[in-house]
Amino acid sequence: MATLVLAEDAPHMLRLLEMTLRKKGHQWTAVGTGDAALSEIRARKPDAAILDVIMPGMDGLEVLQALKADPETAEIPVIILTARGHTFTREQAEQSGAAAFLTKPFSPTELLAVVDRHTTAAQP
Repeated sequence: MATLVLAEDAPHMLRLLEMTLRKKGHQWTAVGTGDAALSEIRARKPDAAILDVIMPGMDGLEVLQALKADPETAEIPVIILTARGHTFTREQAEQSGAAAFLTKPFSPTELLAVVDRHTTAAQP
């Protein structure tokens, strides 16, 4: 079981993420803005974070860059989730240190596999 911060401003997508993560017993804190995501991740130091790219305030890529620039949060795996599957967005995410990049709509099975793969090292 992993602890996560979910940053997603679309209620329907947040419900899908929560239903998917609940199947594996993961725990999470959900926020709807990039600024709130950055604050929660810094405060909670989760096993991983799932960030939507397009959000109010800071976008997911800006949050990712801020996390990777901070030694306290640089090692937290960040999964970028976006409806924009553009090559440019994927390249930005990878260059900024994202652990994974998923395009909406995503497969719940794929999401769980990605979360498990990037949080296994954090598990006791």
